[in-house]
Amino acid sequence: PPGGNGEQMTIEFGDLPAAIRAKIVEKCGNRKYWDEWAVDVAEIAQKHIVRIEGYVDRHKEAQEVFQDFLDEIRDDLNEGITKRDAIEMLAQHMVTRPVFEALHGDSQFVDQNPISKGMQLVLDVLKPANIETEAESLDEFYASVARRAKAANTPLARQKIITELYDKFFRNAFPKTAARLGIVYTPIEVVDFILHSVDEVLRSEFEESLSSEGVEILDPFTGTGTFITRMLQNDLIDREALLRKYRSEIHANEIMLLAYYIAAVNIEDAYHAIVGTDTYERFSGIILTDTFEMQDSPDLTADILPENSEQRKRQKESQIRVIVGNPPWSVGQRDENDASKNQSYPELHKRIENSYAYYSSAKLKISLRDSYIVALRWASDRIGLSGVIGVVTNAGWLEGIAMDGMRKCLVDEFSSIYVLNLRGNQRTQGERSRQEGGKVFGAGSRAPVAITLLVKNPELTGCTIRYHDIGDYLSREEKLNQVKAFKGIGGLEDQWVEIQPDAHHDWLNQRDAGFEKFMALGDKKNRSAETIFKNYSQGVKTNRDAWCYNHSETALRLNIQSMIRFYESERQRLQDHDTHGNELTSQEITNFVNNDSTKISWTKDLKNDLAKNKFLNIQEGHIDISEYRPFTKQHIFFSRRLNQSIYRIPQIFPHKDADNLAICVTGRGNTGKFSCLITRHISDVNSFAAGAQCFPKWLYSKPNEKVAPEIFISDSEIETDSYGYVRENAIHNTALQSFQEKMGGGKSITHDDLFYFIYGVLHVPSYRKKYATNLQKELPRIPLPEDAQQFWMLSNAGRKLGELHVHYEEVDPWTVNFEKGGWDPDEGISHEKWFRVEKMKHPRKAKVKDLSQIVYNDYITVKDIPVEAYDYMVNGKSAISWVMERQGVKIDKKSQIVNDANRFAIETMKDPAYPLRLLARVITVSMETIKIVDELRKIEFSP
Repeated sequence: PPGGNGEQMTIEFGDLPAAIRAKIVEKCGNRKYWDEWAVDVAEIAQKHIVRIEGYVDRHKEAQEVFQDFLDEIRDDLNEGITKRDAIEMLAQHMVTRPVFEALHGDSQFVDQNPISKGMQLVLDVLKPANIETEAESLDEFYASVARRAKAANTPLARQKIITELYDKFFRNAFPKTAARLGIVYTPIEVVDFILHSVDEVLRSEFEESLSSEGVEILDPFTGTGTFITRMLQNDLIDREALLRKYRSEIHANEIMLLAYYIAAVNIEDAYHAIVGTDTYERFSGIILTDTFEMQDSPDLTADILPENSEQRKRQKESQIRVIVGNPPWSVGQRDENDASKNQSYPELHKRIENSYAYYSSAKLKISLRDSYIVALRWASDRIGLSGVIGVVTNAGWLEGIAMDGMRKCLVDEFSSIYVLNLRGNQRTQGERSRQEGGKVFGAGSRAPVAITLLVKNPELTGCTIRYHDIGDYLSREEKLNQVKAFKGIGGLEDQWVEIQPDAHHDWLNQRDAGFEKFMALGDKKNRSAETIFKNYSQGVKTNRDAWCYNHSETALRLNIQSMIRFYESERQRLQDHDTHGNELTSQEITNFVNNDSTKISWTKDLKNDLAKNKFLNIQEGHIDISEYRPFTKQHIFFSRRLNQSIYRIPQIFPHKDADNLAICVTGRGNTGKFSCLITRHISDVNSFAAGAQCFPKWLYSKPNEKVAPEIFISDSEIETDSYGYVRENAIHNTALQSFQEKMGGGKSITHDDLFYFIYGVLHVPSYRKKYATNLQKELPRIPLPEDAQQFWMLSNAGRKLGELHVHYEEVDPWTVNFEKGGWDPDEGISHEKWFRVEKMKHPRKAKVKDLSQIVYNDYITVKDIPVEAYDYMVNGKSAISWVMERQGVKIDKKSQIVNDANRFAIETMKDPAYPLRLLARVITVSMETIKIVDELRKIEFSP
């Protein structure tokens, strides 16, 4: 190797002789990868869309034919299909038709497939628009597909081509569609396991098999058709039953045009390879439809896609006994600028409301709208009284707080449940992330994965739940190899663990029942329950953090002003556009507005304001200091209009000078370890995992405002501030009395003492360990002390911790030593330049991070940091790590807004060295916190 440094020698493609290059292209296809071609295809598809739209708008004949097409597509898919969606489907057909001609080597597929024929019928009317001009530049791509297809002489080789088209080409060519539908390619090992398992269950419980007559099989979200293809290739369908199954007892649905085409080709290829005939027979069981919609919608139109409509009717009348597949994983758009909302399904959502949501104890149930949850509800209803469902899904439902009602319903509705948990949750951090192991779907998803079999056997009573965890620290390949070795559920034999759900409908990590005997901090669901705090609030949820938070107050003000100006220009443009003054629907607004993320961050509420012609100005909010993340202050634009949800923060921090403290804790449903921190500023909802909940020392209100009756108990305790607000202790007097009585009566304990006692309890190591599962699934509960000595020990410890954590900017900084640089700048270098920080990092020694040192910038490296200081963890990271992560410069990818911590140092703190001093002070805070917590290790609580 050159230079002896282990580098591999590389040769550029262009450096090869022309003859060799030609041979490589002939053998392997064009040197452009298919994901690169996807960019060209996307551009050409967009040009087709513009031309089709223009021609349809200008020509009456085209308008009539297109309207018929749109009506039928809405009939076969769903009413949410827009004109733009239908035009995009035509454009997709145009750019992909030659792909399937290339795969088949002739035009049999495109000429006989009912959807292809229907699309072509519409496009023939649009020929005068000359819309195919641009497609000539893709001839090289189509030729490369043909070469690859010709060279693929085995079914697996052809399937690899189809997989690449789907996984690389489709997701890159049409990314928004892929994101909306949650498209990921299912590993073959997972597909085979599900299919073999379903066949085993049919044999063991019903004395049938996948080949049995009358066992109708449906893949409702077929994607590339892999499940049906592998069913055929694995000989799970007997040869004598194959023709019957292929023609009438196997069904597949797909909502995306390109995926539908690929699935049809895949299934047909597999079938023809098995029967060994040159006579082409179309797979009539596949339909272009919206599975979630079809069962509840009649077929009213069948002029352009008659065969598709007929097959829809046949499938709806079929008694489906087996449902297999990989349901969509989309949770819907997270950003209104994406304009990629999930379709709404009123009937299905009503079923969820009356079942999964009805039995759930969760207050926030939005996650029950996740498409894979909707799919499980749909499949549970569609399978009828007898049958088997085999799916691979996000595993979040196994432990999700909002899914407790869903778990109850599954137990009530099925006789047997098998769950193979493949783990892989890469939304976790640190050691937990390493334990979760590799992502089963690779780059396709960071979510945990589970294979689930749901069996309805009317001959059995009750429900048996069998569960197997794939194990810790396994790579993706190791997991898939295990799944392959299992072959099916029978391969696990005695490795299954039977689960008995508890009273909370928890299956895994069940809670300690003794926790319920402690006093709850708060309970908004059961207002009559005895709680410690009268009220509490989540942190602020802006849904546009890049715009509403900034280290620089000046930059924040400019960003907000810029967004408001853009909103106002869009409002005026909408008024000019809509001369009739009619309020537009949300979809019409989404189609109308400019979604440029560098101009504005849309939310549903802001779009609704636009539709109602609501004026927006900067006076509808104010700038305040927030505790954006642990030990990280930023300026916030606090506004009911521009923050998505401010919850009850106005009762805790009603104005910028409000004096208050709040104990912030991790919310229900956090997957990491419990954490808490006292703050004297507005907290962000994500300052703690799963939604920070803030329990305040005081509650504020104005005398003339309506106030919940439990907030103010007696006028004698009310204090008034200069803004006209009154405040009262947020801790119930009844809760205080319970603690006073435990201490032998009297009033020696104050609200203040109890507030810090709570903070002390929340730091007791044995409390966090023993009730770890409870603290993930519900808000903290506080035990009464054993005696006065224990109370005062915890109250004093909590007070010391509170002083440290609230006044972290004022503690004595740790005496840091420097490997390089120091507190005094070199000659000729300004303080601002010397202390400017872009991104702190640890140096590496033998590929391992050296935690004893931090490279602050090019001038300064800190050394001799006590490694034990990293043991003080807040929300999954050490306090030091929070400083390192947040004290720097970040550029938001979507808005391109710069958030520079150095500006907070200079503009607000008037000290360029603030980030370095903060680091030194947080080391002190960490070491002192560890010392105090160590003194609490001997405390044990029992109900």
